[in-house]
Amino acid sequence: MIQTDIIIIGAGPVGLFTVFEAGLLKLKCHLIDSLPQAGGQCSEIYPKKPIYDIPGFPSILAGELIDNLMEQAAPFKPGFTLGEAALSIEKTNENKFIVTTVKGTKHEAPIVIIAGGLGVFEPRKPPISNISDFEDKGVEYIIKDPEFYRGKRCVIAGGGDSALDWSIFLTENKIASEVVLVHRSSSFRGHLDSVQKVIDLAEKGEIRLITEAEVTGLSGNDQLDKAIVTHQKDGEIAIETDHFIPLFGLKPSLGPIADWGLEIEKNAIKVDTLDYSTNIPGIYAVGDVNTYENKLKLILCGFHEGTLAVQSAFARIHPDKKNVLKYTTVNGIQGF
Repeated sequence: MIQTDIIIIGAGPVGLFTVFEAGLLKLKCHLIDSLPQAGGQCSEIYPKKPIYDIPGFPSILAGELIDNLMEQAAPFKPGFTLGEAALSIEKTNENKFIVTTVKGTKHEAPIVIIAGGLGVFEPRKPPISNISDFEDKGVEYIIKDPEFYRGKRCVIAGGGDSALDWSIFLTENKIASEVVLVHRSSSFRGHLDSVQKVIDLAEKGEIRLITEAEVTGLSGNDQLDKAIVTHQKDGEIAIETDHFIPLFGLKPSLGPIADWGLEIEKNAIKVDTLDYSTNIPGIYAVGDVNTYENKLKLILCGFHEGTLAVQSAFARIHPDKKNVLKYTTVNGIQGF
């Protein structure tokens, strides 16, 4: 039995920063994650993707952000159970929780903080009949390492931030030899600045932008070599390509957590914004896994949520102690 003060389910950026905030209160944490390494989506899906909205970093690669968060948490010596999804939770007579993983590893703590991000997820695939024939043979649903596309012709489909950002990144850094961005509408869902960048690159002839169109067919002998784009007015357009990357987002699922008796709304855990507690006392939810009025699914918001959750957790663990807020700028980490 692994015993600790706080069990954190999810070792993504929000879970890692929560370790740091808990450490400032002298609370020990142990993290559980189904992935074999810490970092969540930032490590598994887009470690080389730049993130622009982390305070103090005009731009930072997702993988570098995780490295920094791991370094920040290191002085507080968190424990990790990686490669094992949390399966069940039970309450003990001592008012503690036991969380058991799919491999039977048991963890006990008076506090559980769920920082599971999107939970269990799979990519949203376009309705192309033979797309599975080309998976890992030219079709990828996520970009892990942009260098994989060095000198390659790429067709990207989608109208959100991911499609826009990767089209810009692969073009501006002169990684892909050709980038074609296909979107079914003439308007985009991404940030206005990214939309304008793509339009500017298209006007310069550096990106081929095809709107009001969809990729409807793929062909090739054992390896993708052609994408068929159906335009609303111009009909079918055949584009020779090495890679087709549909970036339509992920279909999230809470997985086993959905059966833990927590109040669920739209595949997310409802919380009280006072301290991001759930309907079960002692269990909190922070980051993308939770929902409340005016919720924003941003990493920086998750940092704030985790900070308030551990303050509340301290009060539950030590009801007789008064927590006086100390500033790291005065005390430094050693002062904690």
